[in-house]
Amino acid sequence: MQVRGKVCVVTGGASGIGEAVARAYAEGGARGVVVADLKTSRDRLASVAGDIDALAVTADVGLEEDVKALVAAAEDKYGPVDVFFSNAGLSRKGQETASDADWDISWRVHVMSHVFAARALVPGMLARGTGYLLNTASAAGLLASLNSMPYGVTKNAAVALAEHLAIQYGDRGVRVSVLCPQSVQTGMTTPGPSAARVDGVLQPAEVARMVIEAMEEERFLILSHPQVQGYMERKAADRERWLSGMRRLRDRIYGGPVS
Repeated sequence: MQVRGKVCVVTGGASGIGEAVARAYAEGGARGVVVADLKTSRDRLASVAGDIDALAVTADVGLEEDVKALVAAAEDKYGPVDVFFSNAGLSRKGQETASDADWDISWRVHVMSHVFAARALVPGMLARGTGYLLNTASAAGLLASLNSMPYGVTKNAAVALAEHLAIQYGDRGVRVSVLCPQSVQTGMTTPGPSAARVDGVLQPAEVARMVIEAMEEERFLILSHPQVQGYMERKAADRERWLSGMRRLRDRIYGGPVS
């Protein structure tokens, strides 16, 4: 799908990958761009929207009523949504002992936000015979997250959700892609040891370029770091060996089990 002439919505649009992709949509000739983020990012969101002549909407994508309101605001301003980039994310450290609150917010933002968007958009896209759902997961969703079980588990679920959407609607005009980056220089990038950075850190604009290319090809899986394909193949070929290798990587990066 070409974004020229399309109505595009981007969540997590105040910074990072979301901001970069929103700018790329505007540069690509989108008819309308809507950027959404939390109320705490209101000023930054307004600045991004002002730069690209977009509509700024504050929303908590972990709440279905906010996602519905976001879609309604986009439709009121520009008409039916053609592209929805469900990109908002967060990171909560810890393993199974992480708090219920951290597990819950990870689930709502990384999984249910995509469900809420699909509920709001798929019926109209099916009726029109066209539409694009682009969800951000993570390379951790294909592999694992060594220092955050809530992140890794919910990002795995996000990949599975995108697969289900593609299976159900991919032959009915609704295109689905899932973005699975390793480390990208965003507000979620923190100092200290990180397994995600072993293959380098990309800038958001580089990832935005890859997103545009993948959408033009209507490619399901978008990998910012090509090395991830090899890791996936090793995991599929020999799960026991892959698990042993991940434990060795954990020890090398973090010095042992991560609490």
